[in-house]
Amino acid sequence: MRLMSALLGSLIVTFLFSALCCHGARSHQSVGALTVVENKESGGEGGDEEDEVTVDADDDDAEDFEVVLPNEQWHTLRPGQAVPAGSHVRLNLQTGEREVRLGEEQLKYWTQEHSENKYSRSTFNPDELKRAMKKIKEDLNMANKDSDHQDSVRSKFRPLEELKRDMAQLDLRVETDVQIMRRLLDQFNSTHTTTEQRVGILQELEYLVHQVDNAQTLCSMGGLSFILEALNSSDVQLQENSALVLGSAVASNPVVQVKAVEEGALQTLLTTLATAPLLSVKKKVLFAVASLLRHFPFAQRHFLSHGGLQVLSELFKADGGVLRSRIVTMLHDMISEKELITRPDLDPGQDPSHEERVRQYSEVSLQGELLEKGWCRLVPQLLQSSEHDYREKALQALLAMSPVCLDQYRSDGSLLGSLRSLRVQYVEMVQSERVLGEEDSYFTEILQLIDSLQVKVKRAEDGA
Repeated sequence: MRLMSALLGSLIVTFLFSALCCHGARSHQSVGALTVVENKESGGEGGDEEDEVTVDADDDDAEDFEVVLPNEQWHTLRPGQAVPAGSHVRLNLQTGEREVRLGEEQLKYWTQEHSENKYSRSTFNPDELKRAMKKIKEDLNMANKDSDHQDSVRSKFRPLEELKRDMAQLDLRVETDVQIMRRLLDQFNSTHTTTEQRVGILQELEYLVHQVDNAQTLCSMGGLSFILEALNSSDVQLQENSALVLGSAVASNPVVQVKAVEEGALQTLLTTLATAPLLSVKKKVLFAVASLLRHFPFAQRHFLSHGGLQVLSELFKADGGVLRSRIVTMLHDMISEKELITRPDLDPGQDPSHEERVRQYSEVSLQGELLEKGWCRLVPQLLQSSEHDYREKALQALLAMSPVCLDQYRSDGSLLGSLRSLRVQYVEMVQSERVLGEEDSYFTEILQLIDSLQVKVKRAEDGA
């Protein structure tokens, strides 16, 4: 700021003397217009005399003068030219001409480039001087405002070095997912951990195992044993949350699916599914069973051999809603998987393990088990539901089971009556939607399922 003030002060002095200095020719006629003070020091070899010139002007003199701003070198001063105060002027005794250069104070703040680019041989009048001084004041005000704003901003933030010191004092540590799971398992296994804390740990693990790598790491840490232990617990919250962790860990994760079957997870799930008294527990355990069986024929074969369909049959008969829908959906998915993998038009070259998968699915006699366990009579009961979604799931499953169940469909009067009644109902819904301009609606898809199933049943009757 001191440097800026000095520069501005020098500018103001320059502008004042440039506008008010007298013409060189008139300086001899006006007393005190130009005062030459002899300098005691000599300048140069030619015996030049160095003078300090002070220029004054009368208030009524409004004539413009040519102002020459000197630099650090000596230059000839011609008649009719004026220089700012503080400049050094000398008389060259060899040439008889006056020469001028910057004074010592001016040399501190002026450079050759600044002098040549902005102020060389400039002329000023009083109006220009007023405008220049106004502009200087505005610049000063703006500079002060900027300085105040910067101080205000600085006051709102802490210095970086101070933040670094505080962070170092906190000794913060960032845990990886592996470290978090290890810590959670240690806490879960601790005898001092309460049931509520174990429930919270299971909820954190359920979030982590959605990532495939985390689920596999949890298995390698022995986490499955803790989860199955919680599933065997008598506490409802532990059963629900452990089933969610297990279902999330095995979903679309073959490595964990194999490990879970090896550790007896399927038997534990079926036992819990058959004995749990609450619907909330059964829903979550059924989710874990479906996740374990999906795209895993080895587990499906063990599911059938351990009485899985019988357990589901008892649940289906006891429930009248959501469990029925989920059971039928799971059975439909298992049938569709086997049909998809054994399609003749499927290119086996795209899957190196195709032959092995076909072999494993060939060992799963799901449709035969469905026929034997009475599912051809059970699934049609879901059509009695008032939920369109439940009816859709039932129709899809009935079509998937039709290769082994058509004979029973033909003799099931309740099923045939339900199909006729539902068809009339959905025809009316589709017509109402078409009036409103909706062609391909959800009800149209359900109507197509009904028509497809009726066509299969009629062909079976005609063939018989």
